Amino acid sequence: MKNIKTASVCLVAAFCFSACSKQATDTTKAPTITPVAVLEDKGWAFETTPYFADEFSVNGAPNTANWTYENGGGGWGNAELEYYTPANAVVADGKLTITAKKETMGGMEYTSTRIVSKGLQLAKYGRVEVKARLPKGTGIWPAIWMMPQDSKYGNWPNSGEIDIMEMVGFDPGNVHFTVHNQTYFGANGQGGAKVISSFNTDFHVYRVDWTPYALRGYIDGDLIYTYTNNGKGPATYPYDQNFFLILNVAVGGSWGGTKGVDNTIFPAAMDVDYVHFYKMIDK
Repeated sequence: MKNIKTASVCLVAAFCFSACSKQATDTTKAPTITPVAVLEDKGWAFETTPYFADEFSVNGAPNTANWTYENGGGGWGNAELEYYTPANAVVADGKLTITAKKETMGGMEYTSTRIVSKGLQLAKYGRVEVKARLPKGTGIWPAIWMMPQDSKYGNWPNSGEIDIMEMVGFDPGNVHFTVHNQTYFGANGQGGAKVISSFNTDFHVYRVDWTPYALRGYIDGDLIYTYTNNGKGPATYPYDQNFFLILNVAVGGSWGGTKGVDNTIFPAAMDVDYVHFYKMIDK
């Protein structure tokens, strides 16, 4: 015990000598801490003429200069029940129609179409506006949404997702605007909704106004939700890169199929009158 005590006293003395010597001779200044810049909403406006517009005025298949397809089955990460094929997208009478059908293809019992502007028509900030009429029926899941072209912050959800419009058939007319990212994703996605009684009989305008400060979702010009950039970087705001648009009608799935699928509703179609992309006017 005496040896331990003596050693302890020596160690304490040595520590005090070292610390006191350093305190007396260390002239290093404390590092300067730069405060995080406060984000400012500059009130960005948008051009009034779209830099990309598809009015779906030429009958036939969707314009290959604007759209390509994501095809196949397998659930698409959402336990969806359809097989996506180009055959279910047709342009006629001034509108694009995407139809979900009860038919077997690729081992799935339903078919539909998922068209994308990936690699063709992209947006980074700006206003994206789609005028559409939605399908009705339990088990249907139409969506108008955006995904990153290059996923520069990693795979989903890290690089973000913007759902301009989503509706599930078992909750008819309750139309959602939602954003997803590394911090908020899946059932924890951030957004709002509006009930539209005429969702399947009339066309309505679904829109996002996207700036460095915020994503704002609108239905028919009414603000539904504002998601603000909190300045914490891509973990909460990865929306500083090119995104492409997706138009699709899913069947079933982890959300859309919660109440099952009513097979009497098919064929079930989403009609799209136009798609417009407007540039943000920088400040």
